[in-house]
Amino acid sequence: MPKPKAIIIGAGIAGIAAAIRMSVKGYQVEVFEANDAPGGKLAEINLQDFRFDAGPSLFTMPQYVDELFKLAGKNPQDYFEYEKLDEVCRYFYEDGLQLIAHADLDKFANEIDQKTRSSAKEIHHFIKKSQTIYEVTNQVFLQRSLHKIKSYLHWDTLKSVFRFGKIDAFRTQAKANQHFFKDKRIAQLFNRYATYNGSNPYQAPATLNVIPHFEYHFGAYLPKKGMFSITTSLLKLAQDLGVKFHFNAKVEEIIYQAEGKTSEVTGIKCKNQLYKAEVIISNLDIWFTYRNLLKNLKAPEKLLAQQRSSSALIFYWGVKGTYPQLGLHNILFAKDYKAEFDGIWKDKTIDQDPTIYINITSKHIKRDAPADSENWFVMINVPANEDQNWDELISLTRQNILKKISGILKIDLTKNIICEQILDPRSIETKTGSFQGSLYGNSSNSQFAAFLRHPNFSSKIKGLYFCGGSVHPGGGIPLALLSAKIIDQNLSN
Repeated sequence: MPKPKAIIIGAGIAGIAAAIRMSVKGYQVEVFEANDAPGGKLAEINLQDFRFDAGPSLFTMPQYVDELFKLAGKNPQDYFEYEKLDEVCRYFYEDGLQLIAHADLDKFANEIDQKTRSSAKEIHHFIKKSQTIYEVTNQVFLQRSLHKIKSYLHWDTLKSVFRFGKIDAFRTQAKANQHFFKDKRIAQLFNRYATYNGSNPYQAPATLNVIPHFEYHFGAYLPKKGMFSITTSLLKLAQDLGVKFHFNAKVEEIIYQAEGKTSEVTGIKCKNQLYKAEVIISNLDIWFTYRNLLKNLKAPEKLLAQQRSSSALIFYWGVKGTYPQLGLHNILFAKDYKAEFDGIWKDKTIDQDPTIYINITSKHIKRDAPADSENWFVMINVPANEDQNWDELISLTRQNILKKISGILKIDLTKNIICEQILDPRSIETKTGSFQGSLYGNSSNSQFAAFLRHPNFSSKIKGLYFCGGSVHPGGGIPLALLSAKIIDQNLSN
């Protein structure tokens, strides 16, 4: 008897994870990717003698990657290796304050105690609160579908429902952190975590304070061959399982057949050729899935009209020289953090003093840059693309970034930039299929955002599923991988 067929649209990290899970389940799996390489946002850039991870640069919850290898009966270390970081991030402020966020929470708390008006006790209290939010939300919001009644019939789900008040959903993250910390600079440090899913800490619920728990409990990691090796290792696993990948293969339509009140998928159309399947999983942004692939199907207009997450402006700089004051992850904070977010969310522009994130993987992976040089991934948060004059904004912002780096780090970087490539919201949309270049689908700027994400299945078309950062449970590597896991669970029940 032939195996049932599953087709995955998109070879982003969630799409590859879904392909692995479907193969393990006994399906014959084919993946169709519009680009010439896998990874989506988790790609890489080679520029002269420098290598850059194109998108995500912080690796947390590695167990979700390891789980895929174990599920397939493989040893994760045969495919993929990573190291735990002793240092999560370095923080730089305009007033001269510099902090190292050590992975050892006691060490980090003591540094804050010694250098700021906040205390070690405040840090431990805050991280304990972060842990509580995780314990309440993990099974309900992250590990299961929010859109299936059976998800709420588990005892651990019921316990979480009774503890709902513990997740701090009814005040903003900024308001909560103002309460937690005496020193406004430390509140700013933890407000930054809203940007991990493209949101605004002055609007998003304090539930987002769950995110620090991922770093300070589970740890921050770095793949030994760079973030892109997450993609390549999972790709190899999928291919070893027999998954067939089609690149430069843009899907034109999802084909479905009406049967009474519900319809059922029959396949896809790609390059005017029909490919049949019993299951189709779209890893394409939900906006483009409905607008371009599900023709003649009534789209969920309210959901698609929701506010999109922020985007990014990234400069990939090959830099001459080495800079010991910087680590792998570095943040140069804006002096007026609220003004920066008002610029993004109210004015749809870039403030003249943006917070700058600098990632330098050559600090750990020497082959990522030539000797006596470094690969600088320089990123700021920006609004989603709504036809701003990006060329003008990029030119002005580049000057502001270099001025800020010079002022805080006391270095003249301009003359040491050997090569440059730029990624902005327009090219993010073009290269990754993310509507308006938003990095995480819809924003989380309301306490109901988790419930307003599109489910991982279609209620109208049998056999159609959705994964990736634009659907439940959200964006970022761990949640994208969990979206594939939730589909796996739905198919098992």
